[in-house]
Amino acid sequence: MDSDFLNVFTQPSTLDQFLNETVIAKGEKRKLIKPTSRNNPKLEQLKLLLIDWMNRTLQEEHIVVKSLEEDLYDGLVLHHLLEKLGSLKLDVDKMALTEKKQRQKLSVIMEAVAKCLQLEESQLKWSVESILTKDLLSTLHLLVAIAQHFDPSLALPPNVQVETITIENTSGGLKTSSAVENITDNKENTEAQSNDPFDELFSRAPDKLEAVKKVFLQFVNQHVGKLGLSVKDIESQFSDGVILLILIGQLEGYFLNLRNFFLTPASTTEMLHNVNLALDLLADGGLLSFSVNSE
Repeated sequence: MDSDFLNVFTQPSTLDQFLNETVIAKGEKRKLIKPTSRNNPKLEQLKLLLIDWMNRTLQEEHIVVKSLEEDLYDGLVLHHLLEKLGSLKLDVDKMALTEKKQRQKLSVIMEAVAKCLQLEESQLKWSVESILTKDLLSTLHLLVAIAQHFDPSLALPPNVQVETITIENTSGGLKTSSAVENITDNKENTEAQSNDPFDELFSRAPDKLEAVKKVFLQFVNQHVGKLGLSVKDIESQFSDGVILLILIGQLEGYFLNLRNFFLTPASTTEMLHNVNLALDLLADGGLLSFSVNSE
């Protein structure tokens, strides 16, 4: 066993507990939060905020979450959360009592999350197995991603970092490596990136704002007009995300499947879904390098 592995756990009792509770099969690799990092005040703050957010969101369903590790692994809370936040109807039973059923349920949930967040498999920081095995690191990444997508107004504590240890069970024994991983965004970097020319325009030259809006309207209508659409007011007609999605499709030259967004959104949730999809497309295309509040 590597000496680094032993050094991570300064007390014998901590090491014994870890070895008793964590089984790593031959050829398996797992990344976990170091025990010494679990008492991080910022991490505790994030955990409490996520628990409170879920309990407020699911209050009508009479669901009470007390532990991120113990209450989310079977998919029940995640199922209700996605239905409530995203108006998603998942083709799976609400209750899953066996491990096989729980794994099947989580597979459906993870697929729905990846689709909503427009994420490829290589971009996911969680998996069915990691959630099922009550992995806190994966659970935090999953909940933060869901919160940022479906409830962007939620004030997550910034700059939450944890020390992680990656353990691999090889033929030669356990190999480990340590790293620092971000759970939430770096607020200072986000604020620095948000200082763009339009901030200067709003604060220093508000009299020129109308002229700029007219130029943008001409630009938008030049492209969406090809589809028989007309935009007269930027604030009201862009608020539901439909025109924005169509404009992106026209400019980037690709087709947006109507099943991926709401052409005639009937609720704030559906509007937010459209706007979030548009922002994700812009980010994926390298056109959005700073954070935008979809609300």
